[in-house]
Formats: sequence, structure tokens, C-alpha cells
Amino acid sequence: MFEEFKTSLSDTDFNKLASFIYTNYGIKLPVTKKIMLESRLKPRLRANNIDSYKEYCQFILSGKCGEAEIINMIDLVSTNKTDFYRESAHFDFMKDVVLPEYYENHSEKPFKVWSSASSSGEEAYTIAIVISEFMDGKRPFDFQILGTDISTRILEKAATAIYPMDRVDVIPLAQKKKYLLRGKDIEKPTVRIVPELRAKTRFKRLNLMDSTYDVPNDFDLIFCRNVLIYFDRETQEKVINKLCNQLKKGGYFFLGHSESISGYDVPLKQIKPTMFQKI
Repeated sequence: MFEEFKTSLSDTDFNKLASFIYTNYGIKLPVTKKIMLESRLKPRLRANNIDSYKEYCQFILSGKCGEAEIINMIDLVSTNKTDFYRESAHFDFMKDVVLPEYYENHSEKPFKVWSSASSSGEEAYTIAIVISEFMDGKRPFDFQILGTDISTRILEKAATAIYPMDRVDVIPLAQKKKYLLRGKDIEKPTVRIVPELRAKTRFKRLNLMDSTYDVPNDFDLIFCRNVLIYFDRETQEKVINKLCNQLKKGGYFFLGHSESISGYDVPLKQIKPTMFQKI
């Protein structure tokens, strides 16, 4: 193992890697991210017994590295930040509008939700909790939640569904008792989502830059929050249209609080800020 690298990431190699990452994965890396990229790639140089960034750049761009190394690199450069009940207005709208509408008209079919940038799973499990709470005292119905992300590392955390205790502070106490299992480690307290909700939620790797998405095309609701900000406008419009291809007519679509479809040619009408319905 190398004590320290003799070279740093050059501007030329940074630009090559940034262009490759943007073209294939839609993630923009401005020059201000060069030091960040250099730091995050160090473990991959060591893992591949490479002692210069120039050689690693050639390794990636030559296509000889294999898909596994590409995935490892993208895991390191992708940003994963989410919380339970993040941007709670979406979950209120889901509870007050989307679910009653489904229950009234379509409850013989499974209610399907796609968390398209699911990160470590907090969004998907919040969705599961909201649905379960809505069903309390009502005729039960089937529901299915799909969580996708570009990072395999973060998806493993999502599937495991174990979280530090402080991550679930925002969940009301009554729901904690119903949907969380307390871990046995007193020094590092954790909780795990109950098996009943984990069984309704599955996770898979998906690149939103792919030409088509290998997922069902009959979702009732799609969450696509706080990921489009990493894409340029042209890419955003293309991604939204591809997502809408998987959404039922009349289905709902949620964006993050800082995202917009203003000026885009997409089959959505705005219901409320960041909340849309497919037309």
C-alpha cells in the first residue's frame, strides 16, 4: 500500500473524468469539486494498485476497468442525503389527497410508489409508514414501493433498514413503537424498520441517465426529489419525461423544494408547488 501519492489530480484528468461522469451519469462536477474528487478517489487507486491519478483516469476511460470499478467510482462521487419525513408537505398531500383518491377508486389494485432517488431508504420507508397509517381502521389494500439509486453502497444500507437512533427523532413516538425495532447495542443505539414494511419495499440500482428504465410502467406516485439539481436543464427535461413514461395517467409526481418544471415540455400539470399530476 502506498504511503502517499506522488502526483495530484491534474486539471486535464479531472476534466476527462468529470466529462465521463457527466455524460454517463448526469452528475455535474465543476472545477471547484476537483479536490473533493481527488480525495474520494484515493481508496480506488489503492484498491487497484495504481499510484497516479493519470493512470487511474486511463484505467477508467479505456474501458478495461470493468463495470464493477465504474460502480465503485460513482458510489464515491454521488451525493446521498435524505431524512425521514423530509419535505413533509409531500407526505401530507399523499395522506390527504393521493391515498383517499386511490382508496375510493382503485383499491382493488396494488398502490405503487417509486422513490427514484432513494438514497439510504428513509424516503421509501416514510412512504410505507404513511400508507400503513392511512390504512389504520380501513379495509386493507396491497401496496408496493420501489426504491432506486445509482449507488450500490447506499442501496445496501437501504435494504438493511438499520438507522442510528438520532436519525428517527422526527418520527412521532406512536409510529416509532409500531414500525421500529430497537437494536441491542446500548453504546451505539440503532433501530430497524419492521419486517412488515421491509417486505413491501424493494431496492435496485438504476441510472436515471439510461435511455429506458427497467421498472413497471404503472406507478400511482413517483418521488423524484433533490436529484435533478445535479443535472442541466436539457437532462432534467429528458429524465422527467422518462419518469413520466412509468407513471399512470392521473398519477402524481413530486419534485424537491428547489426544483421546477417551468418551461419544460413534460406531461404534467401543477397541483401545488413541487406537486404535479400526469395529464
